[in-house]
Amino acid sequence: GPLLALNKPPGLPVLGQPGELSLDALLPVLRRRLGLPAEFHVVKAPARQCSGLVLLSSCYHTTKKLLQFFTKARQRSQYPATYCAVTVGVPAEAEGKIHTGLRWQQQGDTAMVVPVPAPGRHSLARKEVKSTLTRYRVLGASGGCALLQLQPKTAFPEQLQVHLTLLLCPALGDHEHSSRVGSVLGVPFLLTPEAAPTRTQVLDKELLSRLGLSPQQLCHLPLHIHLQELMLP
Repeated sequence: GPLLALNKPPGLPVLGQPGELSLDALLPVLRRRLGLPAEFHVVKAPARQCSGLVLLSSCYHTTKKLLQFFTKARQRSQYPATYCAVTVGVPAEAEGKIHTGLRWQQQGDTAMVVPVPAPGRHSLARKEVKSTLTRYRVLGASGGCALLQLQPKTAFPEQLQVHLTLLLCPALGDHEHSSRVGSVLGVPFLLTPEAAPTRTQVLDKELLSRLGLSPQQLCHLPLHIHLQELMLP
């Protein structure tokens, strides 16, 4: 029918700056390549840094119906989107939920997403902080890394990356938030955003060797969070 699913590579934004390669800029080319008469709308897509499913629709009413479905599913405590992530570190519990407040905080010249463990009622009401929830399950683990299934019930920028740092298991290729997880004698602990400036993710020599990467190549390692599945009505 009117739906089309694509697999987006990491690093490709949905809406880019003028002159920047983006999914939106590619849609007219895609429509001509497929010989379709109608324009596409983006129904659902992973964030710029993430890879995975992009759901497109060529019918306005279908788009509206699906967007309403995703909103109501979250309100009914359902999890319509399922992600997979490779993490550096293995969670202490095989499955569970990460529930925290998230907000934007200015750090020097840049704004960053930081957790607020116990947000006040007034800050939530003023929408300064958003209450967020992600369900996770460990699918496998090897060599100090894990494959996780992630199901966010809420939507907030960089929610999954921040939630994984709260598990002390940052996503592989997370160069924004992984610096908040420190280690002493092999035991991980959480650092405050102020004490952990953003930097290229640090990996041990054994993991670098297994990935076939040099320390200089690390900055090009993409974020290993992938939108794998969408539940549709």
